[in-house]
Amino acid sequence: MMARSNRGTAVVAGGAGFVGSHLCDYLIAEGYRVVCVDSLLTSTLDNLNRVLRDARFSFIEHDVIKPLPQGLAADLVFNLACAASPPLYQLDPVHTMMTNVVGTNNLLSFAAEQGARFLQASTSEIYGNPLVHPQPESYAGNVNPTGPRACYDEGKRAAETLCFDYIRQGVADVRVARIFNTYGPRLRASDGRVVSNMISQALAGEPLTIYGDGSQTRSFCYVDDLIDGFMKLIRHELPLPHAVNLGNPVELKIADIASVIRRMTASGSEIVFCPLPVDDPCRRRPDIRLAREILGWQPKVELEEGLQRTIDWFAAAMHPSVDEHYSIGKHRPAVRFGSV
Repeated sequence: MMARSNRGTAVVAGGAGFVGSHLCDYLIAEGYRVVCVDSLLTSTLDNLNRVLRDARFSFIEHDVIKPLPQGLAADLVFNLACAASPPLYQLDPVHTMMTNVVGTNNLLSFAAEQGARFLQASTSEIYGNPLVHPQPESYAGNVNPTGPRACYDEGKRAAETLCFDYIRQGVADVRVARIFNTYGPRLRASDGRVVSNMISQALAGEPLTIYGDGSQTRSFCYVDDLIDGFMKLIRHELPLPHAVNLGNPVELKIADIASVIRRMTASGSEIVFCPLPVDDPCRRRPDIRLAREILGWQPKVELEEGLQRTIDWFAAAMHPSVDEHYSIGKHRPAVRFGSV
């Protein structure tokens, strides 16, 4: 049995992933009981090393496309159960779509039965290759429904539809966060995202890959700021019949990010340019006025501070010691699989 907590129980679907594991860390530190539900298809238990030994933490290996295990209870439900990097979500696009639709419906139904508040981790991909800049929550987007990214883009759009239908029917207490580019420790080196790609390449002395001519833009939010936004959003007591953008409004060219990472890693890596992937957005910047006004939230971590933390983590991960990383040692803690 898990230890009791006065803060209640949070179920985190996708909790072994990059963002999900940081959320689990935060919730445990805040005194919640946490049940992490994850299929481990694109994530790893190594991300949960900080909480695996905690008596208030439990892990269930489970795909949310399937009915949820019996005996689960929750006060809060967080749905982060979908790969977020293009190479990973395109490996099995049908599964990606079903995770977003069937999985979200399963979790919404569970939250409704429990009377739990639900937070949906949506995405800036909702906006596609935007024709409005910066992107406010009221913008309906410019998404290609038949392209290779559609399994994720349209899957997340359908998941939002389910969320707001549950709200309109009055059967669930739902919050929807539209996440813009997020970075930090525990990103996978091979996940195809800008920051993880370039840092791992720079540290390895390999060429830094830029897709397109480098003029396309992104806005990078450090993971701790995103988690703070999640918690402010799920704790907001008034009904929210709309999504809320969570991201850093500072817009940067991809070529400029490459220059910063080269400088901060003291790398002599050359920059190579590759064709831009199909439907890759040319500009991306959140309008966060709603988050500021409703939640009192805005990012605090400056880019170079966040990048330094991320670079340090990647450098340590490339040269791990047995004492620091359970994955190569003999002392991995026991995991309470299926404990609820």
